[in-house]
Amino acid sequence: MWTVRLTDRQKEVLTATLATQERLGPALSGALEALELARWDDLPDARLPWAEVADQAGRQGVSEADVVWDLSGKGRQVEA
Repeated sequence: MWTVRLTDRQKEVLTATLATQERLGPALSGALEALELARWDDLPDARLPWAEVADQAGRQGVSEADVVWDLSGKGRQVEA
């Protein structure tokens, strides 16, 4: 996996260049989609209490990813 940082102008130019292509294969289609989603990557880096996450994961016998999922609230069922 590659990671690059582009200015807003560079993203615009690259997106426009890809959009002008007559046929986009799977790789270029994926690149265009990634550029469209890139604005979400401009958010500040999240900070998590990793010591607490690791401790909870160990106590519950689950992975750290499961604990992060629970902390984010995405694992909760909403009752209607």
